[in-house]
Amino acid sequence: MQMTKSLKALGLAFLLLTLITAVFLGFTLGLTHPMPWVAIAMLIGVVYINKKAVDNSFLVWRDEYSVGIASIDAEHKKLLNLINQLQTASLYYTGEDFDKDALNEVIEYTKYHFANEEKLMETHGYPTCESHKQEHRRMAEKVMSMVKAYEEDSDKTIDELLNFLKQWLIRHINGTDKEYSEFLRSKGVK
Repeated sequence: MQMTKSLKALGLAFLLLTLITAVFLGFTLGLTHPMPWVAIAMLIGVVYINKKAVDNSFLVWRDEYSVGIASIDAEHKKLLNLINQLQTASLYYTGEDFDKDALNEVIEYTKYHFANEEKLMETHGYPTCESHKQEHRRMAEKVMSMVKAYEEDSDKTIDELLNFLKQWLIRHINGTDKEYSEFLRSKGVK
């Protein structure tokens, strides 16, 4: 992963340095020459586009994700933040240990969250608890197979793993979690 991060960072740095050099050299042609102004516009554009691309790769909590149960919403928000930490690790050179720690933290907290959800459903007799548990198991199995691929070649698999985690979390919250939340709220769980 670090080689890819380094190459991306090097490429962006080279592009920015080239544009900054073009600005300074362009001003030697005079303040009225269009070349430095075009280079400045391109420089601003590159910075803006890069910032937008980076910002769009992170999850943002929205009120529509709420299942109406404070403890579960808090856990979903924490999962979202942990996935964002893993996203940060994938985008920037943070060191291999940080990358692995971030991934392990997502995995461990997901297990904790699943156990809490399942306990709530069992305690209150949620009728489709077993199918929900099965969904959790399928997700965990998929993630573990992706982690195995990540351990073999992190550069090629981190983006796929992150996309899966982000999509799965949002789809799961807005799908089956919303189904059990209505049932649990009817049982007085807040």
